[in-house]
Amino acid sequence: MDEKIIQIEGLSFTYPDGHQALSDVSLAVSSGETVAFIGPNGAGKSTLLFHLNGILRSNNGAVKVLDLPIKEKHLKWIRSKVGLVFQDPEDQLFSPTVFDDVAFGPINMGCTEEEVRRRVKQALRQVGMSGYESRSPHHLSVGEKKRIAIATVLSMSPEILVLDEPTSNLDPRGRWELIELLRELPLTKLIATHDLEMVQTLCERTVLLDQGRVVADGPTHRVLSDLSLLAAHGLAPPIP
Repeated sequence: MDEKIIQIEGLSFTYPDGHQALSDVSLAVSSGETVAFIGPNGAGKSTLLFHLNGILRSNNGAVKVLDLPIKEKHLKWIRSKVGLVFQDPEDQLFSPTVFDDVAFGPINMGCTEEEVRRRVKQALRQVGMSGYESRSPHHLSVGEKKRIAIATVLSMSPEILVLDEPTSNLDPRGRWELIELLRELPLTKLIATHDLEMVQTLCERTVLLDQGRVVADGPTHRVLSDLSLLAAHGLAPPIP
């Protein structure tokens, strides 16, 4: 837990329309941690996550992943190590079959056909979707699509899993099944979410963002039990 695999120092980011989404964010994540990023809408949660594999890049501040700065020459390798799962699985699923979607990353990494098939099989098994290879991802339920989206990044054998609102639009059963799935994955996990019940269940550390700044960073039980802190930033504690 002492190995710092993500290091962010003084990161600020302004969108082209002038909206400043991040302001002087500094934090580090150790190997094996499961960290929640919470805060009101527009707090900067997704913007921060998108800096971790270079979807967004800023000249103000520094981001290092596995000791490498987010620079063009490192992006392909970093993106193979940082698996980013978008809030809407439709943003990640674009192939005619589940197999093709999950195989896309390994194929682009230059894996052999045998290795591609092995990775697809393993990734689908990890998300409980074995046997879905020939199915069309567009005909699956929301929960199934989310699992396949996770499999598309697991097939790359990442060290870090980054998830943006993973439980959104799920029914109660699908939500808890996904939480249990995430709990079983032996990866460093960073999760941006409004689902504080999931945070309480899954994440040992919570970072609270508001207006692009880190306003709290500590053990989840301490952050979520500070009712005045949560209320000041438009959040309600999870139901006991």
